[in-house]
Amino acid sequence: MADLTGLMDASVLGPMIAAFLVFFIVFFIAVYVYCALALMAIAKKTKTKLAWLAWIPVANIYLMTQIAKVPWWTMLFLLFAWVPYFGSVIVIALTIYWWWNIAAERKMPEWLGILMAVPGVNLLIIGILAWGKK
Repeated sequence: MADLTGLMDASVLGPMIAAFLVFFIVFFIAVYVYCALALMAIAKKTKTKLAWLAWIPVANIYLMTQIAKVPWWTMLFLLFAWVPYFGSVIVIALTIYWWWNIAAERKMPEWLGILMAVPGVNLLIIGILAWGKK
C-alpha cells in the first residue's frame, strides 16, 4: 500500500487548497461577468429599461422579471428556496417560467426556457438568447 502521509502534510495541502480557492473565485467572477453581459444584451434587444441592473445582485433578478414581462413580486417566490425539497421545485419552476417568457420576448423557441434548469447548458442558452439571431 502506498504511503499517503506526504499528501496530508500541511506544506502540500495548504497550497493545493489556496490554488483551488483562487481557481474557484476566478471561475465564479468569469461566469458572473458572462451572465451579466448576456442579461444586459437581452435587455437591450428587448428594449427593456435599466439594462445596467444586470450587474447588481438581486436587481438583476428584478431585471429578468421586467424582460419576461411578469410582475416584479414573483421574485418573492425565490424565498421558497429555503424550504427543503418543495422549495427547490418552486424555484426551478419559476426559473423555467421566467426564461420561457424571456425566450418568447426574444422571438426564439420558448422551450429554451426549460433548458435553463440544466446546469452547464444554461450558460450556453443564455448566450444564445443574448447574441443569437432574431
